[in-house]
Amino acid sequence: MASINVDKLSLKELVDLESKVQKAIAAARDRDRNDLKKKMAEMAETHGFSVGELFGGLRAGRGAGKGKSVGVAKYANPENKSDTWTGRGRKPNWLVDRLKKGAKLSDFSL
Repeated sequence: MASINVDKLSLKELVDLESKVQKAIAAARDRDRNDLKKKMAEMAETHGFSVGELFGGLRAGRGAGKGKSVGVAKYANPENKSDTWTGRGRKPNWLVDRLKKGAKLSDFSL
């Protein structure tokens, strides 16, 4: 690899060099990541598994799970059947209020 004397470069040349280095680092990371994914898939396949089986599925980039359905409603507000809850995540206010008054979660099952 050629040696670059950065002490003799102008500010513009240094900024250009920095930009090129950042792009080269990103490309090297992508290349290494893809190589590792390929090796892991080959290892898993050798042992009769898929990578998805071992790691719970692969996502196609960030935010791939957005918009995914969380399931069917399991609980409903008796006063307004459109107020439902799947049993996942934070309890809705109507349910919290009723539970504080002594109701049981099973009272709201569908």
